[in-house]
Amino acid sequence: MEKVAIIVLTDTGTGDGLGRVVNALTAAKEYKEAGDDVALIFSGAGTKWIAALSDGDNPAHSLFNAVRDQVKGACGYCVGAFKQDAAVRKSGIRLLEDYGPNMSYRQLTADGYVVLTF
Repeated sequence: MEKVAIIVLTDTGTGDGLGRVVNALTAAKEYKEAGDDVALIFSGAGTKWIAALSDGDNPAHSLFNAVRDQVKGACGYCVGAFKQDAAVRKSGIRLLEDYGPNMSYRQLTADGYVVLTF
């Protein structure tokens, strides 16, 4: 069994952002279907995707729903920095604050996760 942490960092406002988030979600789905340990995490400007993907009109909405149970959380600091507090609260996604107000990349690798960033 693989252990993989997939981190979404891409912004919603970039031309390639949708492609990157779809690649992240597709990778999460592939690992999930294989029975692997998947941790899907939103960090940096990627925290904006939580609101975007929760919108039923978003082209990646159904793919997000397919891996929603693999979402480990969103970086607590980044959620505040990118003003995504309300959207994250509404989604029920937990804040990751393992290293002060930030998520911990080191904890992921210490726990044996391979880290993929998109």
